[in-house]
Amino acid sequence: MSDKKLPYIQFTKEMKKDYTILMPTMLSRHFKLIERVLRNRGYNAHLLDNVGPEVIETGLKYVHNDTCYPAILVIGQFISALQSGRYDVNKTALVYFQTGGGCRASNYIFLLRKALERAGFSNIPVISLSFSGIEKHPGLKFGVSLIRRLFNAIIYGDMLLTLVNQCKPYEINKGDSERLAEELTEKLADGLETEGLSFKKVKKNCQMMLDRFAEIPVNKTPKIRVGVVGEIYVKYSPLGNNNLEQFLVDEGAEVVMPGLIDFFLYSFVSMITDYTLYGMKWLNHAIAKVAYKYISSQQNKIIELMRNDGRFEAATPISHTISLIEEYMGIGTKMGEGWLLPAEMLELNDKGVHNIICTQPFGCLPNHICGKGMMKPLKDRNPEMNIVAIDYDAGATKVNQENRIKLMLANARENLEAQNNKQPLKEREFAKTT
Repeated sequence: MSDKKLPYIQFTKEMKKDYTILMPTMLSRHFKLIERVLRNRGYNAHLLDNVGPEVIETGLKYVHNDTCYPAILVIGQFISALQSGRYDVNKTALVYFQTGGGCRASNYIFLLRKALERAGFSNIPVISLSFSGIEKHPGLKFGVSLIRRLFNAIIYGDMLLTLVNQCKPYEINKGDSERLAEELTEKLADGLETEGLSFKKVKKNCQMMLDRFAEIPVNKTPKIRVGVVGEIYVKYSPLGNNNLEQFLVDEGAEVVMPGLIDFFLYSFVSMITDYTLYGMKWLNHAIAKVAYKYISSQQNKIIELMRNDGRFEAATPISHTISLIEEYMGIGTKMGEGWLLPAEMLELNDKGVHNIICTQPFGCLPNHICGKGMMKPLKDRNPEMNIVAIDYDAGATKVNQENRIKLMLANARENLEAQNNKQPLKEREFAKTT
């Protein structure tokens, strides 16, 4: 390595032996599986579970309150964990995912390092994981074998997310779905290293999950189905969205949420489009094309498996999702979840989920443009869509957010009743509150 001083602390090969690597929370089951993959490869990865009010307070202490809400939460969670005394701060590193775009993908990492310096932890390495190779960390290498196992972990996580959401609102014995998901997470995690890389085994495990969830006693009384889209962190993270999924279930709704695989496919499409539109690196374009073809083909195999099984609703192929958005927006639009955000709204509507919550960090302009800004053109052409945008921020009240969601649910129930009576759908203007 060159003697030139780097602007960041590298995670070296020597650090792998005795450093703890802290991971922020977002999708608990996905990240538990990813944590196990890294542990199986000799990394002492640890998924953070500190999610109380002190996380927000710590984030606000070390990050300006005008900063994007997910950044406040992630940085607050990291620093709160380091201050807890649970970890040897001289043998701890942090890992944070980056896509290399114009939002948190490139900027949060510098905010985190600045916050760590202010909190007295400037010695702690921050590992930035990125498709774009923004930084180099010799101690954490992603070969083909590791990447495929991480991909399998995400497939399993998406399957568990789908099955829990389709069973939980209808289960006769409360808690059955969550208990089974925890059991299967452990079982699948154990096999991620020992079962090899055969996709036949992945499909077999997915079939096993379908069979196990089909055994849960349910009462299929029809419920309002509510789709959730938005900025990736507040869409998925209970910490970021005030436990939105559980709130919707408590309100008598079934949650429908696109999986994490779609976000990765969206990222690869963006890399392919960058080459076509902006003349970006040919090598990145070639790698993205191979990755997109491989991941989308494997996703399609799982979709086919679920459709043939017939007991649960499968995801939508990414190719169809792209076809839905093309007449509204170019796929070169990639800031703030870009074309994927309105595409997922159309995807949900296409499968009969007309009630949609668009989750957004307050003040995230790209996300507001691609999310809230697209609501009118989408509803103009699809009047059955019942969409509400909810802003999440350290200063936004949970009561206000939940009241706006309750208004949306009330509108959904009225529309369902009107549809049953073959009456025109009613539109309601949601209160413009923050």
